[in-house]
Amino acid sequence: MSLLVFSVPLLLVVAVMKALSRSPLSALCRQVYSGILKLSHRKVCVSSTHAFVFSNCTHGQAQSVLLTFDLYSTTHASSNIGPQKGTFLDEIVAREAPLRVLELGTHCGYASVRILRLLPPSGKLLTVELDPLTADRGEEIILVAGFKNQQFQVLTCSSAEAISSLRSHTGNDGLDLVLMDHDPELYLQDLLALQRGNLLSSSCVVLINRALTPGARDLLEHVTARPQSFSVGRQLHGLMEIRCHTGMSPKPQN
Repeated sequence: MSLLVFSVPLLLVVAVMKALSRSPLSALCRQVYSGILKLSHRKVCVSSTHAFVFSNCTHGQAQSVLLTFDLYSTTHASSNIGPQKGTFLDEIVAREAPLRVLELGTHCGYASVRILRLLPPSGKLLTVELDPLTADRGEEIILVAGFKNQQFQVLTCSSAEAISSLRSHTGNDGLDLVLMDHDPELYLQDLLALQRGNLLSSSCVVLINRALTPGARDLLEHVTARPQSFSVGRQLHGLMEIRCHTGMSPKPQN
């Protein structure tokens, strides 16, 4: 009998806790808390990564900057795509020779440096970063690597804001390469926004990082269901190549 008296209140407490855990307010609190943790961790990571690269690389040498990034990532957690995916990215940039590149997610500037060192002389990179600290540190690393402000621009805003104002930065030129390395849950809506704005060249390549995560599922379902508009190419450790077959007229040949 005493066991029953003890168990009934305990069951009520468990039931109340379960109900609260499913409430919209509880879900919102968890999302906010998770976002704060991610942002805090990211800022610490960015600051320490920036300090290491800035202090240990040879300034003005892009390859030294990349090697220093890679050295740091051997002993520290890093959000950079790393040398294996980086080599894959290099192959795409060298093959496509893009004149206009959009990068969504600057992080510490690692992929930006890899792209910029392979662009044609008239090529330009627009890289987008929501967090002001990350954007500032990333831009400084790009400059340390030896690139000039006329070769790139860091936009400190959301991907949606950047895409809506893209015409003011590219004029009538379409994007030849897009690297999505921000929030995978935004991949599809950002791709659709780029298409609605007629911002992609006729054979634009879109590279998505973390393609195998649940957040990227909507984009993959969208492109695979439309073979007339997209073709999925190679994939390496979650970095996936998607070619868009609809867009602006082809860019003039140099």
